[in-house]
Parts: sequence; structure tokens; C-alpha cells
Amino acid sequence: MTEHTSGQDARSAGKPLPLQDVCVVEIGHSLAAPYAGLIFAHLGARVVKIENAGSGDYARGWGPPFIDGDSALFHAINHGKESCRADFNDPISIAAVRDFILEHADVVIQNLKPGSLDRHGLGPRELMAQSPALVYCNLGAFGAVGPLRDKPGYDPLVQAYSGMMSIVGHDADAPSRVPISLNDMGTGMWAVIGVLAALRDRDRSEPARGQVVDVSLYETALAWMTVPLSDCLADGKLPVRLGSGSPNIVPYQVFACADQSILVAAGNDTLYRRLCQIMDLPALAKDSRFATNGDRVSNRKVLIPLLEARFKEAPASYWIPRLEAESIPCGPMQTVDRVIASEQTAALDILRKTPDRRSTTVALPVSFDGCRPPLPGNTPALGQHDHVIGRPRTASLPENR
Repeated sequence: MTEHTSGQDARSAGKPLPLQDVCVVEIGHSLAAPYAGLIFAHLGARVVKIENAGSGDYARGWGPPFIDGDSALFHAINHGKESCRADFNDPISIAAVRDFILEHADVVIQNLKPGSLDRHGLGPRELMAQSPALVYCNLGAFGAVGPLRDKPGYDPLVQAYSGMMSIVGHDADAPSRVPISLNDMGTGMWAVIGVLAALRDRDRSEPARGQVVDVSLYETALAWMTVPLSDCLADGKLPVRLGSGSPNIVPYQVFACADQSILVAAGNDTLYRRLCQIMDLPALAKDSRFATNGDRVSNRKVLIPLLEARFKEAPASYWIPRLEAESIPCGPMQTVDRVIASEQTAALDILRKTPDRRSTTVALPVSFDGCRPPLPGNTPALGQHDHVIGRPRTASLPENR
């Protein structure tokens, strides 16, 4: 392992971050591998991002909005890294990347097309043969095995294929996706979890030995779908689209008040009875059709319209204080600008500016002893750190490549 100096000013306050002595090489583009690299950087690791020598990471162009020529998305996901260009048609460039990995890297994360890096001698088998302690993580689309193992995929495709898109929205709606790349970002999170487990295992082995970690967007989507899949396996019924509602809990959804909508989550029988009391609907509390959560789920189509009609009789400012006084989880539907301006968001100090103050983004949603790690550094220009890799120790690749 190698200690690094990148982002040192951002990391110098307080005790060292947990991964201060770990070096991660990210051969990734778009979102999944770069998000994993971002998490590692926030945890203190040195992250060296290998980008295509031509246009770099595709995500640099995923805007508007743009900040100094690169998309705001790219800034959000790639700050605190070192950017080095590599020409994968040039054996000398490839050899330089290989040499850097073998000399410095504890971890390699990659989400290129299956087999791409193997053809260049940068796959796990060859690298780990020369560096047995290396942890190598593949982030794929549909998994490392099976008939779709070589199929490329983006987040919307996986949302459709996994059944996730079939449960979003209302029954009369056209199909829609969850409008964030939750499978890309979730796969990045699983990559970090898997790599950290492999590093822990490496630290306990003698001699130190790494592992190949495989994660994918499809497996991540299946994990998000744990409850709908389990429900279908239990009773054979396809889930229906319920908008903001839950298939397993009632009432647990958005209700329109006289002026705006609020989310109410009466997640157990006691909270439901309190809700009926607040709403001056005592008959609903005593009605046998709604006595238990199971009863309310079965009779959703009867109960929900009754609650909807009552909520519309008063504004949100009337309902929210009364619900909160009885400890019923609730809150207003907020637009993104209101989230940014929220006192709770400000109290968490989770929206941070990069050290050069060019961009503002979300810090790590984890604190250690009450302290949130700082942003690890600025967003690198394409090839800003080419000198880090330099030229290979030898001018040609081994013959078996």
C-alpha cells in the first residue's frame, strides 16, 4: 500500500481517514465505477482515474449544466481523483498503466465491456499473477455468468429488465423509470462493500492475497427488488403500480391537502388509530375492514378515498403539526430547490464546495465520531495527472500479450 498526497489539504484536518493508505486505480466511465471511486476518495483513498486518451470519460459531456467545460454530473462524481490518460491502442501506454498498478495499486475497479482489459493484459488473471495481494473489482451490467454476461447495459435498461420499471407510477401511466441512476450508484456502493470485505480478508491472510470481486447493475436491481420479488414468490401475484403507495402498508403514501401534498406513513395499527382520531374519523378506527394492516391493505380501495377526501378539507399547515404531535411520520412534498434551502439539509452540512469552489455537491452520507469526511479535492482536468503514470519501465509489452 502507498500513502499519497493528492487532496492533502482537504484531508489534513483531524485524524487520518479510514482508507488513507489505500491506492485505487479506476478504469471506469459513466457512473457505476466512478461512483465507487468517489466513495473511496471520500474515505481517504488515493484514486487514480484512467481515462481514454481521446475524449476521456463519456460523462464529461453529460450536460448541461456544465462547469468549466465538464458536466456538473462529472464534477459531482469525480472530484478528488487524479486523471491520467491512456491510449488503449498503444502498447507503451498500456504498459505504463500496468506498471503503475503493479507498483502502487491495492485495488482496481473497472466497468469496461467484458474482456476489454483482458485483451490488453490488464485483466485480473494477469495482474494478480504478478501482484497476488491486488483486489480486482469488475462492475458489469448483467453479471459475470449467464447468457447475458456479455450484454452491455445502462441504468434504464436494467430498470426495465429487472421488473423495477413495471412497479413505478400508477396503473394507467405509461412506463417510467426512477429518475435517478440508482442501479449505477447502487452498484458502485456494492463494489465498495465487496472491496472492503476483500481488503479485510487480505489483511488476515498470510501471505496477503487479494480476490476478484464481481458486482453488476442487474444484481443491484434484484437486491432493490427484494420485497416485490419475495412477495411474488410467496403468493404468485404480480405487484400493481400504486404511485406513492406501498403494497405492504396502508396508509403509507402521499395525500393532497387543500393547498399542497404531504406524505403520511401510518406504519402500524396504533398509528392508524391515532390518524383516525386526528382526522375526526372515529368510525374508520372501529371498522373491522380496517382493523389490522392486513385488513387495510386488502381494503385499500375503500379506505384511501375516504382519507383523501378528509385531507383535502384543510391545508398542509393544519395537518402536519397535528400529525407530528401524535408521532405520525409525515412531511411536505418538496422540490429540489426547497431541499437545498432546507434547515435540516444545512444542519447536516452535507452540501459542500470543492476546495477550488468551482462546484458544490453532496458529501459522503457517513460520519465518523460525529465528523463527516471533507470533499477529497477538486475535479481533475482530463490528463491533469498524466505525469503520475509516465512511461513504462520497458518500452514493449510482454510477448504473451
